[in-house]
Amino acid sequence: MLLNGTGWCEMRVQTTIEIFDYWNRIRGAADAPLKSQVEPSAVPHLLQSLFILETRDGGDIVFRLAGTRICDFFGRDLRGERFSSLWAHGQHADIERTAMGVMDHAMPALFNTTGYSTVGHQASFEIIMMPLRSSDGACDRLLGAIAPKAPASWLEIVPLEFLALDRSRLLPEKFSNATPAELRSINEVVAAKGIGFGQAMRRMVSQLLSAEAR
Repeated sequence: MLLNGTGWCEMRVQTTIEIFDYWNRIRGAADAPLKSQVEPSAVPHLLQSLFILETRDGGDIVFRLAGTRICDFFGRDLRGERFSSLWAHGQHADIERTAMGVMDHAMPALFNTTGYSTVGHQASFEIIMMPLRSSDGACDRLLGAIAPKAPASWLEIVPLEFLALDRSRLLPEKFSNATPAELRSINEVVAAKGIGFGQAMRRMVSQLLSAEAR
């Protein structure tokens, strides 16, 4: 799906499409908007599915805010909890590197995940993370959304135990001259088995910068 002629990705959930479009609008020509530009009143119908992450002094990436629907999915208030704690064992480090990479490179990322309940239910989710800048110019927070791909009545009563990453894609908006074919090729690297997301992100940035220099 090509969003507004600028974002080559495969978003399927209306929530992630709308918040990505909003983030794109408020950032204008910048690679990431200021966190002060985010106005909850502009997207009131999305608030329950949105979250904001921040980095703590020790380097942990935690929830600064989490919408009520997200907290309901996991059966607890997520404020102050590490983002990586929601994920399957063995994926914690990659998830944290991914979140840090989104901030370091000011480049949003899209995830396809499967959520598993405490009694064995499964549901597919789409998650997006987008960088936000402070007034000093540093990208130190992330705006994101978690939304199920299809309705599941059990999500209202049975909490999720963890998320498992199925696929991840970078959304390199600041490299607007990259062709869809180039972005597909780079994202295939990210999806390949055995390659960590952080490593793939560094490779992708290197490839695109080299291409721009030629």
